[in-house]
Amino acid sequence: MEAESSPFESSEMLASFLASTPFLAESWRACSFANSAAPRSFVAELRGEVGYLAFSGVQAIDRSEPTCGTLMALGECGCRDLFSPLTFDGDGDGEAEETVKVDAGFLRLFLGFYQRRDFQNQIQELLGNVKMIILTGHSFGATTASLTALWLLSHLQPTASPISVLCLTFGTPLLGNKSLSRAILRERWGGSFCNVVSKLDVVPRLFFAPLASLAPQLHLLLQFWQVAAASPSLEQLVGELRKQNFNEFFSNVMDCAKDAAQSGGGANNSLFWPLGSYLFCSEEGAICLDNATSVIKMMHLMLETVSPASSFENHLKCFEDHLKYGYYTGLLSSQFLKRINISGLSASSYEAGVFLALQSSGIDPQDDNISKPAKDCLQMARHMGRAPNLNNAHLAIRLSKITPCRAQLEWYKARCDESEDQLGYYDTFKEYGASRRESTIDMNLFRLAAFWNDVVGMVERNELSYDFHRRSKWNNAAHFYRLLAEPLEIARYYRRGMHRQKGHYIKHGRDRRFQILDRWWNRRIAVAAQEPQQINNKRSRSRHTSFTQDSLFWAKVEEAKDWLEHVRKERDSNKLGSLLANMKDFEKYANELIARKEVSIDVLAKNSSYSLWAEDWKALKLEFQQPPSDPALNGMDCD
Repeated sequence: MEAESSPFESSEMLASFLASTPFLAESWRACSFANSAAPRSFVAELRGEVGYLAFSGVQAIDRSEPTCGTLMALGECGCRDLFSPLTFDGDGDGEAEETVKVDAGFLRLFLGFYQRRDFQNQIQELLGNVKMIILTGHSFGATTASLTALWLLSHLQPTASPISVLCLTFGTPLLGNKSLSRAILRERWGGSFCNVVSKLDVVPRLFFAPLASLAPQLHLLLQFWQVAAASPSLEQLVGELRKQNFNEFFSNVMDCAKDAAQSGGGANNSLFWPLGSYLFCSEEGAICLDNATSVIKMMHLMLETVSPASSFENHLKCFEDHLKYGYYTGLLSSQFLKRINISGLSASSYEAGVFLALQSSGIDPQDDNISKPAKDCLQMARHMGRAPNLNNAHLAIRLSKITPCRAQLEWYKARCDESEDQLGYYDTFKEYGASRRESTIDMNLFRLAAFWNDVVGMVERNELSYDFHRRSKWNNAAHFYRLLAEPLEIARYYRRGMHRQKGHYIKHGRDRRFQILDRWWNRRIAVAAQEPQQINNKRSRSRHTSFTQDSLFWAKVEEAKDWLEHVRKERDSNKLGSLLANMKDFEKYANELIARKEVSIDVLAKNSSYSLWAEDWKALKLEFQQPPSDPALNGMDCD
């Protein structure tokens, strides 16, 4: 029955696919070179149309510093603008999301690089010459690679750059909290992060435990790893390590990893949490997991093969595993070509996949104490991977069920456009919101809003396919909904006088779902604009569009009306000049929309808010052309 419900187990196949690409071996080669040739710095290489930026694992990290192992808000230290998409507040269902946090020491380490001129110059050179940037790093250098990737993705997002960004790290410590992981999934960046973790490497598990509980052994280990990364001479440090009792050290790390694994999705947001995909490697192969809860469980289970009370030699293997990624990447590349022994596998494709995954992760399938929870972990990851496609299908059914609500709004707009009072769609709803007909439209707006709030929430919780927001069907449906519904939402906002309580709609009243849907559409437009056939195939409209192409048009009209009212009362010449400049800018913007026929006919209706504003603005300009009676008006230019 289990095999029928989950017909394939793909974690081992995904790992084999990654091993078949040159990225893994090339990334480690760059990391190894950075460790030896550029300690506390980085190296850059060009490989055809792919650029590599590798950060050395030898970094100035002081374990005794109070900020090390301490989470801090990503928006602090002047970083809010660097990572603006990740510090966006709230989620799709209107509830406030907890603060995105990262390790304070790692954030300061990244900022040290960010402020360097050679770093900025190198980034600009790569952006101008490659189609793909791979950011990589080993150990503590991996956290800088991850933060650099987050900064680059944030920087490239508004421009919809065609440059791909991949962060491929080796033995990285945990970087941030669960909200960081969720924010990365929300932005659909999860596929841009792949963390290679060896079976026994303790560094990726360290931050599950309070670092204070691991002293003084951790101080020696940091020395051991940093010296070993740059030099093979380790005898003296190994001797120092041998003098320490690591039983308690391993016990603390394993207990905290176990607690994190058992807490699962209910983990406290103040704890560290994995982000992106994880490639777990051993001498037998590798598996790839992208579900954070499964990643934590697998981190714990793979380390369970070592007893806290083991001999120093076994502990030393765990410490040395942090330095063996060159060995593992070489093994993976060769194992991709010569497959592990698969004789005697189950006829069930699922059971066979599970067996291969356990074998590749270095877990004995016959050891029930570890293999059984490992199977449960893989099963959970499988269900989490399958759900998005099912959710897509169910959501399509829900979309068809709310189509009548959208049709009601289209019918209402058509009636308003044909009405003899010539108010138009927006102003009719604003003026007659309490009538029976408008109350029905209000209910349809509510149902549509509830549906699209659910859609945005599911996207941000990674419950839909990774490219959902780029699919034409859903992007077009979201855009159509926004153009049709947002003018009415704006009308309701101003009818109720909310602008007097909270401020104007654009800054203080716009629902987050419209902001997200707007972002989806703008990205699509930016990507399409870069295609040669789109650049050379722009055609002007021959008639007015059915819906005004700027869903915020009426909110801008309301602001222009407010400016006009203030102009008549304002006596301060500086403030008056600013108000007049704002109205001139709006007039230019509106005229350009009308000239391109990107407004609906309701905008040009005789009694619409825009038409009345245009008449008042024209009259005001005539007044200003007369000799001013107030000296404050001298020099004002309205033309």
